[in-house]
Amino acid sequence: MSPSAAKRHPITIIPGDGIGREVVDATVVLLDAAGGQIEPDYVVAGHVAFEAGIASGVPEETIASIARTKVVLKGPLATPVGTGNKSANVTLRKFFETFANIRPARELPGVPSAFAGRGIDLVVVRENVEDLYAGIEHMQTPNVAQCLKLISRLGCQRVSQAAFAFAASQGRSSVVAATKANIMKMTEGMFKSEFEKVASDYPQITAGHLLIDNCAHQLVIKPEQFDVIVTTNMNGDILSDLTSGLVGGLGFAPSANIGYDVAMFEPVHGTAPDIAGFGVANPTAMILSGVMLLRHIAQFEAAQCLEQALFLTLEEGIHTRDIAGEAGLGTRDFVDAIAARIGKSSSTPAREHHELKLTPLAGVDVDSSPGSRIKVGADVFLESQEGPEVLSERLQRLIVGTPYTLKMISNRGTQVWPSTGAVPTCVDHYRCRFIITDPTTWTPESVLDLLGRIGHAYRWMHVEKLERLDGTDGFTKAQGEN
Repeated sequence: MSPSAAKRHPITIIPGDGIGREVVDATVVLLDAAGGQIEPDYVVAGHVAFEAGIASGVPEETIASIARTKVVLKGPLATPVGTGNKSANVTLRKFFETFANIRPARELPGVPSAFAGRGIDLVVVRENVEDLYAGIEHMQTPNVAQCLKLISRLGCQRVSQAAFAFAASQGRSSVVAATKANIMKMTEGMFKSEFEKVASDYPQITAGHLLIDNCAHQLVIKPEQFDVIVTTNMNGDILSDLTSGLVGGLGFAPSANIGYDVAMFEPVHGTAPDIAGFGVANPTAMILSGVMLLRHIAQFEAAQCLEQALFLTLEEGIHTRDIAGEAGLGTRDFVDAIAARIGKSSSTPAREHHELKLTPLAGVDVDSSPGSRIKVGADVFLESQEGPEVLSERLQRLIVGTPYTLKMISNRGTQVWPSTGAVPTCVDHYRCRFIITDPTTWTPESVLDLLGRIGHAYRWMHVEKLERLDGTDGFTKAQGEN
């Protein structure tokens, strides 16, 4: 027995919904067959929890198990779409601060795809707990919904460090940040600049930047050029599904959700309720997630043994029915075929794998404190069916006697007053920018007075104080604003 396998490691196992139980059970069998030393603790989350009236989809017993074991093998969980409860998946990620989602996309032997033979072997590292997926949404008016995109220096640096550390653990040579920093200059721009700071700590790894749309374009032109891609939450969600499609689809897409304290391993695919219980599910993504788990707990020999057995099975043309149709095997027979090849090697070489080393970061380690902060005004968001000219006239009358002047009104990000000559279609949601004539006279009470005056005539729903940090505006201009 190898030193890494000398002690059984406690693992929280969440079978999940739909085909989850089938693919999880298959994986546990193979982890054991390959020499993995795990001590499973089975708990529930998702549909069963929702049915029991647990709004989060995650029972307290599950939380307690994860807090004890620190490592989770999880099947897919059903996520309500459009209405209903919050996603149990997101709840787990946020509760345990698993801030980095790691999604390998590697060409597998014998798996048909449009890019077979190109040697694709890349990883998408996605920020996992903030951005638009913070899920902070409001109906601003009956006709306009808002979702807040929150990007922090801490979030950017943590996931960037995870991307470089993962690259180092596998002997990879490059990490590319993919952002939309040309449009969202403060949020996506922060991601880019913080990534570049972290890159300086890894001089042995080449760092680069691509706009996210160009990155997607490049992935279908020359995917083999990429090693590691790191990006924000929603961008990463979309991009990682794209990369899975390059190598055969979600049935072959494992993932890890990594934090400083807890790591969760799960397939990317859904619950597939239409085939649940028929014994035909493809467990490959779940098995590969189990391989990632073994490496996380430093059981490298067992991980390589299982991965090679899987590769050899696929290499020999043995597939489940989603790939081979009626000639394909059911889940149980496919698992038996892999088990029969334990101890044998495929022609696909194993990558090098070493311990993933993360240096814990807290806000105090990365936060920026500006030397100067000057209040220059306020953006007030209000509801009105009036046209911009009428709205501007009324607002200017309302603020007479205050230290504020109305500088600009925008509608969905485009300046509509003063007129720029453009003729945009306006909805009932306006941003009204008020600038204070003398910043030294600004007080919190002046903002309250401004809102009180506006509130006599309009329903305002949101206000943002405008600040200039170290001489740089901490806010963006509307399209067309000078």
